[in-house]
Amino acid sequence: MRAARVRATTCPMSIPDILCIGSVLWDIIGRAQTAMRRGADVPGRIMRQPGGVALNIAMTLRRFGLRPALLSCVGQDDEGEELVAACRRMGLITDTLYRSADLPTDRYMAIEGASGLVAAVADAHSLEAAGKHILTPLGDGRLGSPDTPWTGLIALDGNLTAALLSEIAASPLFAGADLRVAPASPGKAERLLPLIRHPRATLYVNLQEAGLLCQTRFASASDAAQGLLARGALRVLVTDGARACADGMAGQDIVTDAPPPVPVARVTGAGDTFMAAHLVAEMRGSGRAAALGAALRAAADHISRDTGS
Repeated sequence: MRAARVRATTCPMSIPDILCIGSVLWDIIGRAQTAMRRGADVPGRIMRQPGGVALNIAMTLRRFGLRPALLSCVGQDDEGEELVAACRRMGLITDTLYRSADLPTDRYMAIEGASGLVAAVADAHSLEAAGKHILTPLGDGRLGSPDTPWTGLIALDGNLTAALLSEIAASPLFAGADLRVAPASPGKAERLLPLIRHPRATLYVNLQEAGLLCQTRFASASDAAQGLLARGALRVLVTDGARACADGMAGQDIVTDAPPPVPVARVTGAGDTFMAAHLVAEMRGSGRAAALGAALRAAADHISRDTGS
């Protein structure tokens, strides 16, 4: 890759409440009210909206009154300018973004039918190409340095490369952080293997992702939580769609709760909303059971709202 030309920031940066590291891109979502099979051609709605795991988490945190900073790669193309402007209007800190003139802004495309997600394609090639450049604010004094690392919350998503996630697992820049980690999708779950035993990491995964990390199949979220703890995880939260979810912590009992039944209007971003709401509940002092319940209610509210109507 060519050496990227990066736009300099001249205005002072606000102090964030939390760092959101990972994908910041445009979501292009097609939704239909009918069940869909391969090759289906049906009427529906197509929307473009700010998205990506890290940005979805940040947007939810902002709605709860927090001030997140984004660490990601966004291009200097027209789509990137529009996306950064949208983030700023929402009150997100964007001075920490890596703005490359040589990399286009990433995109995600999904098709959702009446039964949920039909298919999706995530184009996060620019984020992957940018690599460790997106972490520069953690080491140059703006957010920390190797001697004085960031000691607050970090939400990290699995759209980063396996190599970079391995570096993060051993990096002194993350040694003091409360690290909250989520895979971007089941297809990228195994990238998180280096972080399973991180002494300050909490993993947010679904049942399928937990099985991939443990190379087995689990019958329930509770079983999956136990399996990940046995692999050396400090703490895990495992979701399983409409079935009971679990919060597992080393040396403590498994906490379970079931999401409230709601009609499904959309699914993209539900896991990110769950994670963000759980973070906020714990920041406000909720115990494990109360925080899990709050996260499940927030996710249920998210999937029941049709933003296209």
